[in-house]
Amino acid sequence: MIIVKIIFCLILPPVAALLQVGVSTHFWINLLLFLLGGVPGMIHAFWLVFSNQKPQ
Repeated sequence: MIIVKIIFCLILPPVAALLQVGVSTHFWINLLLFLLGGVPGMIHAFWLVFSNQKPQ
């Protein structure tokens, strides 16, 4: 499952954030970062996946 999340981090970061933490504050932050430029959303999604954040 981690490979799928990493692929989504590259293609569509909000989906990776959704898979990792569900609909939570981190998902909305990631969506906003993605809409503001893409790369910040990717970085945030990678951080969520690799730090193994859990749903709040």
